[in-house]
Amino acid sequence: MRQACVIFAGCLAVAACAKAPPSIDPRDPASPLQLERRISLPGVSGRIDHLALDESGQRLFVAEVANGTVDEVDLVHGTLLGRIGSLKEPQGVAYLPDRDEVAVASGDGHVRFFSAADRRLVTDIDLGDDADDVRTDPQSGHALVGYGSGGIAEIDPATHKLVGRLMLTGHPEGFQSTGMRLFVNVPDRGIIVSADANRRRVDSSWPTGLRRLNFPMALSAEGKRLFVVYRLPATIVALDPATGAELFARATCGDSDDVYAQGGRLYVVCGAGHVDVMREDDGQPIARVATAPGARTGLISARSNKLYVAAPAHGGDAAILAFRISPGKPVR
Repeated sequence: MRQACVIFAGCLAVAACAKAPPSIDPRDPASPLQLERRISLPGVSGRIDHLALDESGQRLFVAEVANGTVDEVDLVHGTLLGRIGSLKEPQGVAYLPDRDEVAVASGDGHVRFFSAADRRLVTDIDLGDDADDVRTDPQSGHALVGYGSGGIAEIDPATHKLVGRLMLTGHPEGFQSTGMRLFVNVPDRGIIVSADANRRRVDSSWPTGLRRLNFPMALSAEGKRLFVVYRLPATIVALDPATGAELFARATCGDSDDVYAQGGRLYVVCGAGHVDVMREDDGQPIARVATAPGARTGLISARSNKLYVAAPAHGGDAAILAFRISPGKPVR
C-alpha cells in the first residue's frame, strides 16, 4: 500500500509540474501533423493493434486484434485491398520485403506467414503462447517476435525456421533492435533489458523504479537515445542506450502503445485521441495534435514523411488517419 501511495504521489507531482503541450487541430496550417486522408476500414470493430508498411508498394498492413483480421490498405488510392480473416487476436505484424510476405503474431501463440500478393498462408509457427510484437532485424532481415512469459524468437523468413530465442524473465512488450543489440521493455518485472543480439544473452537489466507499465519504445536514428513511454505515471524517458542512464523525463499521455523518433521530434500516439509531438533532444512539448478516441497505435514512414494512426470505430467505420509531417510554425 505504501508503494502504491508513493507512486500515486509521483503521478500528481509529474502532472502538477508538467507543461501541457498546446492543443491544435490537424487542419491548422501551424500543426506539425497535417491530416491528409482518412481511409475507412469497414466492418472492423474493437481495438486495433500494430501496423506494418510496405514502403515500395505503398501498402499498409493493420492488425485488428479484436476483429481477428489483418487488413491490407492501398495508401496511394486510399482503399482496402483485402483482408486476412479467422485469426485469434492478431497483435503484431511485419512486412518482409525480400519475400513479399507478411508475418502475423497472434494471441494464440502462433506466427503465421502470408503471401502479400494473395494473402495465402505460407507457414505457421507455434511459439506456445501470446505471440505479440514483431520487428525485423536490420542486419539479418530475420523476424523477431516477442511471446509468452518471457522470450523473443528469431525466425529466418527464407526457411521459415526458428533459429534462436532470447529468454527473458517476463513477457516482452515494445522492443528495438540495432542488429547488434536488443532493447526490451519487460513491464511484468519493472525492467528494461539490454541484450547481445548475436549471443542471445541479456547483459543488463535496468530497473524502472517507481515508473511502471513501460510499453512503447523507440530508438533515435543515430542510436544515441532510447525512448521509453510509461503509463504510470504518464511519462516519456530518454535513456543512454550504452548505460541506461536517464537523460531526461517529460510528462505525456497515459494510454500510448507507440512512440517514434524522427527528424528531431518525438511522436507519442495517445489513446486519449491525440499525438504528443515533442523535441527529441530534451522532450520539450511542441504540440498535441487531435486524432480520434482510442487511437493509440500508429506507424511512421521516413521515406514518405507520413505518420499513420489507427482509429477504432466510434459511431462510424474504423479508419487509418494519414498525416503529413510538417515543419509547421511555432505553436503557442
